[in-house]
Amino acid sequence: MAQTDGMSAAPETAAAASGRAPKRRRRGRRILLIGGGVVLTLALAAGGTGLWMYRHLEGNLDTVDIDKALGEDRPAVLPTGAQDILVLGSDSRSGDNGELAGGDVGGTARSDTAMLVHIPQGRANATVVSIPRDTMVARPACTTAAGKQVPASPRVMFNSIYTTAGPACVVKTVESMTGLRMNHYVEIDFAGFKELVDAMGGVEVTTDAPIDDKYSGLHLPAGTHTLDGTQALAFVRTRHGIGDGSDLGRIGLQQKFLLSVLSQLQRKGTLSSPTKAYGVANAATKALTTDTDLGSLNGLLDFAQSMKGLQPERMKTVMLPVVADRIDHNRVVADEARAQKLWQALREDKPVPAAVAG
Repeated sequence: MAQTDGMSAAPETAAAASGRAPKRRRRGRRILLIGGGVVLTLALAAGGTGLWMYRHLEGNLDTVDIDKALGEDRPAVLPTGAQDILVLGSDSRSGDNGELAGGDVGGTARSDTAMLVHIPQGRANATVVSIPRDTMVARPACTTAAGKQVPASPRVMFNSIYTTAGPACVVKTVESMTGLRMNHYVEIDFAGFKELVDAMGGVEVTTDAPIDDKYSGLHLPAGTHTLDGTQALAFVRTRHGIGDGSDLGRIGLQQKFLLSVLSQLQRKGTLSSPTKAYGVANAATKALTTDTDLGSLNGLLDFAQSMKGLQPERMKTVMLPVVADRIDHNRVVADEARAQKLWQALREDKPVPAAVAG
């Protein structure tokens, strides 16, 4: 997939900005949402909770201390008890991720996918707001994990923030945009995403129109398909050959795939084999980086248990309302009047107005 913003960073720069300790394995993230917790709940129930299994899965997880990085200068926790989760998929173009779905090996790391998941009190439904990667936003002043001061900027592309200042700065930017405090942070590995889909035995999706994208390598006729990991990765990355070829068309595919994954995980028999269940749990934990509160099996399982009443059909998917940027027509900016109505509805735990969601 072609990149147009010209941003780049050396691998060590991206690692320092990310806020994570040196890894035993490759990192880079992609979409999935709270499915990781759901996977673990189902897999541990099916496969048992032996000490070795527990320690192995626990050792797969990586964490970022968002609270420590941001301090107290943040929006207040919602009095309603609602939960807000920022889900990032970063597009690392090096190591094991370099050859996936048309990626190059430029060494950059970007938040290629961003979803804000709002779960009201009662945990029976959710709103998923996708933020287009090409949105021009104001970035607040941030400090990287290495202690570098990154000054505020009134105009940067959203997906460049991860590269420049790391995940905590992305959280700070989203909180500044929305007035919502992010209770949790979830980041999903690009290569790990592929392994997870393969461990599930593929994911079924239905396309309304054919997709023919030489950049992502995806070629699908219209209809229902069971995608393997390689195809699934191309599916959530593709944007050429659908809609107007912009990031906005890709967001619709990502949201569709997300709901398909969650539906399949909850389908009877998907994880009926203990061996398959463990394989899915192993792939899921390898793919995840979370905030420290979720950064253990107990944390993930407790969170997933609190969401057990949430069904995919009760998840409303919307996109941040945007308009074309007047300075650069290849970029977009928030439609502030509609965007503020969206954020206000979430802050007040009210349904998203139809005029905003449309």
